[in-house]
Formats: sequence, structure tokens, C-alpha cells
Amino acid sequence: MSDKIFEGQHAVVTGGSRGIGAAIAETLARHGAMVTIMGRSIATLDTRAREMSAASGGQVAGCAVDLGDPASIDHAFDNLSGDFPAPSILVNNAGLALSAPFSRTDLDFWNKILGVDLTGAFLCIRKVLPAMTKAGHGRIVNISSTAGLKGYPYVSAYCAAKHGLIGLTRSLALETAHKGVTVNSVCPGYTDTDIVRDTIANIVNKTGRSAEDALAELVKHNPQSRLIQPAEIAEAVVWLCRPESASVTGQSIAVAGGEVM
Repeated sequence: MSDKIFEGQHAVVTGGSRGIGAAIAETLARHGAMVTIMGRSIATLDTRAREMSAASGGQVAGCAVDLGDPASIDHAFDNLSGDFPAPSILVNNAGLALSAPFSRTDLDFWNKILGVDLTGAFLCIRKVLPAMTKAGHGRIVNISSTAGLKGYPYVSAYCAAKHGLIGLTRSLALETAHKGVTVNSVCPGYTDTDIVRDTIANIVNKTGRSAEDALAELVKHNPQSRLIQPAEIAEAVVWLCRPESASVTGQSIAVAGGEVM
């Protein structure tokens, strides 16, 4: 198969400047897609877009957005690069992964998590779905989490948002089943990103445990006993976006070393 399987297509990746989102964006660009990465800082986005373009040989542009602000989402999608066609691929990757005991989860904290992780994804889908259904082709991939498939302590808002994202995925997949659009979720376990490295550092600072012990605590439920690599998640996303995956819709695929079966 051609490496340029997405040539002529435009992919939007939220949270695309680092971690999982950056791996997804660069992989899609390497396979021929024109890619828009979205995030908060346009300076960071422009720098990362240039780096990704050079690394992938593709076209990558940055677009600033605050996913907690519906007006910002409207503005971002209404002002995408005129050099790119309407998006035929949307990867809802951006999210907040904040923790707190339920007793300290107040309404503002709850709304902040759900506003970005669930409502933000909903609003992004609303901006691209009409053109996808009109064209008779589209791929929507929501980056959920194993926290969308099971419970974890101290992250009730995050788990609720990620469970909700999987519910949205399943419902929308049924509505678009005859319209050439597939909607799926990818559910990573603990992944080797800045967020997880910060989590390990926080555990070390608060408990005095070693970094090795902190890492072991995070991966103890993963039968492979390791962190997932961003590139592994990117490849799962690419597979879901391929033409050959047209019959795969409404699925929540765990990329988690066997943690969820």
C-alpha cells in the first residue's frame, strides 16, 4: 500500500503540539495528510508545525484554540488554513487529566474537566460533521482512556468525561453508519508523555518513593508492566482512518498492554 494513503485529505488533531497528539499528527502527515494541530499557544503550535513538516515531509499548520470556550472553537474551525480542504479526519485528543478526591471535587473542577474532555470534543465534531456527511466520507477518532472503560480512584470527573466520550462515540457511530463516516475511540493506558512524567515526579515529591517505585505503581495493572508509547497510539489512529477500516465504527480500542480485556 502507498505510504501516502491520506493524500489530499485534511486532518485536524486537537492537543496536537505534544505527547500523544504530536505523535498522531506527525504520523498522519507522514502518510500524506495535510494536518492542522490545535492547542492554546500559537507560538508553540507554529514551531511544532514547522518541525513536524520537516520530519514528515508533509504540510502541517497550527491553529490556536481554547477547548473550554465554545466561541474559541467556532473561531478556530471557521478560520482553518485556506490552503487545506474541509477536514475529513478529526482526532479529538486534547484533554485535562487533573486528579482530586471526590470530597474535593467541586462544581467548578467538575465543569472544567467535562468542559474540555467531553463538551470540547462534542463541539469540535459539530464543526466538521456536516461537511463529512455531505462528502460521504469522514473519520472521527476520540482519544478516550482506559479511564473510559473502568474506574480509577481520585479522578471521578476525568472518568466521567472519558466514559461520556465513549458513549458519544457509540451513539454517533450509529447515526453516521450510512453516511460514510466512522466514529471510534482509542483508549490508551498510562503513556510515556510529559503528563505521566509529571505524575511520577509528584509521587516522588509527595511520598519520598523512588521514581522506579512510582513508575511501577502506575503500570502495575498493565500485564506488560510498561508505559505505552505515543507512536503505538498513533498507529492505532492511522489504522482506524484508513479506507480499509470502513467497517470499523463505534469501537473503543484499548491500547494498554492488556490492562482492559
